Amino acid sequence: MKNPLETIGATDVVDFPDLGWNEVPVRIDSGAATSAIHCSRVKLVKEGETVKLHFYLDTRKGAPQQLFSVTDFKETVIRNSFGKEEKRYVIKTGIRIFGKKIRAEFSLANRRKMRYPVLLGRKFLKNRFIIDVSQQDLSAKKHSK
Repeated sequence: MKNPLETIGATDVVDFPDLGWNEVPVRIDSGAATSAIHCSRVKLVKEGETVKLHFYLDTRKGAPQQLFSVTDFKETVIRNSFGKEEKRYVIKTGIRIFGKKIRAEFSLANRRKMRYPVLLGRKFLKNRFIIDVSQQDLSAKKHSK
């Protein structure tokens, strides 16, 4: 028998253990296909024969003030909330929610003007969660210390 789906609210608070970023406010968005994480200064850097993707996370929301560098990334075209297509880089990283660590894909986006630095989209939610928009922070409440 399949595991029952967890109910998630309109917002929550999660951890990104691979990035050292904890208690991150996230917005649940079933209208978005992909998940997105706010970052800045995104650029490709060639080191010898290796191409690395460098970026910084949103320190205003408690992210470590450091450069992140990954070699496991891809480039894709994503239609933003205004319907405009834009090229974005996508990384895989672990996210801890409801006490479970899930490896998921996140596009690197400029969400500076947004209230939440992370958006969880349909690909992440599918077969894992049922959304109850009248609720908030269910994972954070269930797994608070």
